[in-house]
Amino acid sequence: MGKVEKSVDNIHKCLCRKCPTYRTAYEQKSKPEDMTRMIEGDTSDVERMEGVFCASGKSRFIEEKKGCICANCPVYKENGLTGGYYCIMGAEGEQ
Repeated sequence: MGKVEKSVDNIHKCLCRKCPTYRTAYEQKSKPEDMTRMIEGDTSDVERMEGVFCASGKSRFIEEKKGCICANCPVYKENGLTGGYYCIMGAEGEQ
């Protein structure tokens, strides 16, 4: 198991934006500009964007666990990950 890359390919495979923990925080707070861009398909600034938390670490605004779907994610499976709640706990290897 190596470090997960925060790439355009992984952003497109990532399930973070469908996760109940992310969605709850997302709906309770103002919609972040980078997530709006990602939904619209603009991944030109991939390193700065929220998502692929197994690669990038903790979210800037998620504070509370509401359910985790990491184990269902193609990025999780392809990289042989074993953790979860990367949006709160940090990237793989930081937990």
